[in-house]
Amino acid sequence: MYYGNIKDDMRAYVSVDMEGMPGIFHVAQTAPKSFLHEEGRKITTKITKITVEALHENGIDEIYVADSHWYMGSIIYEEMPEYVSLIRGSLRPVDMMYGIERGFDAALFIGYHAAAGTTHAILDHTYSGQSFYEIRVNNVKASEFYINALVAGEYDVPIILVGGDDKLKIDVLEKAPWIEYVTFKESITRYASISPSIYKIEKILRESIKKAVAKIGKEAKPLKVNNPIFTFIMKNTAYADTGERIPNMERIDPYTLRYHAKNIIEAYKVMQILANLVSSLESEIAGLR
Repeated sequence: MYYGNIKDDMRAYVSVDMEGMPGIFHVAQTAPKSFLHEEGRKITTKITKITVEALHENGIDEIYVADSHWYMGSIIYEEMPEYVSLIRGSLRPVDMMYGIERGFDAALFIGYHAAAGTTHAILDHTYSGQSFYEIRVNNVKASEFYINALVAGEYDVPIILVGGDDKLKIDVLEKAPWIEYVTFKESITRYASISPSIYKIEKILRESIKKAVAKIGKEAKPLKVNNPIFTFIMKNTAYADTGERIPNMERIDPYTLRYHAKNIIEAYKVMQILANLVSSLESEIAGLR
């Protein structure tokens, strides 16, 4: 409920990925069972905890955190404060954004990275690095930031802050210049980056969240798209062979599929299905080798 410019019971949604976190430079940190994965989990948990603490200190009463990396269990549950509800586990509907439909005043994306095919971007990919060479929304090259921001926009939730690498910053501010962007690291190549001290990042992140919260109900606005057309450029012609079996999917060329969706939620679910089909196909092929 609003009273003038003041609203009580404010709620925020935080979607958390890992590749864009400070100090993360390699799949050895991001992949389950890899020898540096626990370091990746600790960094992700620390940055997430700083984020929710800063939100709470700036008047956000309730926070949902969507653990959104890989198997979606990267955040250490015991570290989350009492005002946080933690969404964990895979195979969720609109998985990186599950729960956004419950109603929030704003959303934040933490640990995000650049779209697949971004030059010199750390661990660049879009949704499934195994499946997609590129994804476009209405012929605009789309990152996970853009796709997920459109999902939030479907429920009238604006994105107020994004934290990730320097290459993603260009994409974010081009599409939503009101967003507070926190650069967690400088990308050198796909497997190399420069990260400032985590203590320096904490200071900047807390200051940026304060500025971001002040934009709620003002310049921050939901990102929306009408009649979304998703173009999927697959990494393998066999992936396109499999994907074109989806009803209403159009085959454009050996690698490219196109889907006209009624809304962004339907398009997102088709993207999930494509990634699942690719994973299943690769498992089948592996069994024949």
